[in-house]
Amino acid sequence: MPIDDDVTHGLPARRGHFLLESGHHGDFWLDMEALCLEPAPIRELARRLGLRIERHHVDVVCGPLIEGAFVALMVAEHLRLPFVYSQPQRADDARDAGGLFPVRYRLPGVLREKVTGRRVAVVNDVVNAGSAVRGTLDDLRACDATPIVIGTLAVLGSAARQLAADANVVLETLVERPNTIWAPRDCPLCVEGLPLTTV
Repeated sequence: MPIDDDVTHGLPARRGHFLLESGHHGDFWLDMEALCLEPAPIRELARRLGLRIERHHVDVVCGPLIEGAFVALMVAEHLRLPFVYSQPQRADDARDAGGLFPVRYRLPGVLREKVTGRRVAVVNDVVNAGSAVRGTLDDLRACDATPIVIGTLAVLGSAARQLAADANVVLETLVERPNTIWAPRDCPLCVEGLPLTTV
């Protein structure tokens, strides 16, 4: 199913019953691996996002691996700012009793000191449940950095706005689309007995 906006246009999208990195279930999936297949359009989108982030006067741009870091690198290049990234690490235990947000994000050792005391923009590709952004925000604070803004090409659903409010940071995005996700215990697709879709 095609998505008709200039951010996600051309990305393969599917309906089904999906397990998200956050542990949530959803019925919509974007194959983000194809995002930078043609870099030029994404570079232009990153420039537009960078213009929104620029007014927040950050010192460093940080992106979660994998696709988010590609966008963050392009934004950092446009803003002529240093770029750092965070890497996913599976946690031994989930963050809450519902099994949500089991993946942590951590900056590599050599980059951690580069953000200490700095104002940081966390830049991602698309935010749905916000697992990668949430994990990156947590680790930046552990590095004594100050996250100022979340920048993302697109937002799916309402979780990103809530995450930004809870983290006391600004959310900047080019596109917002409605979308619903559920904790596994509340998933209507599970109630219907639909198996998880392979991604």
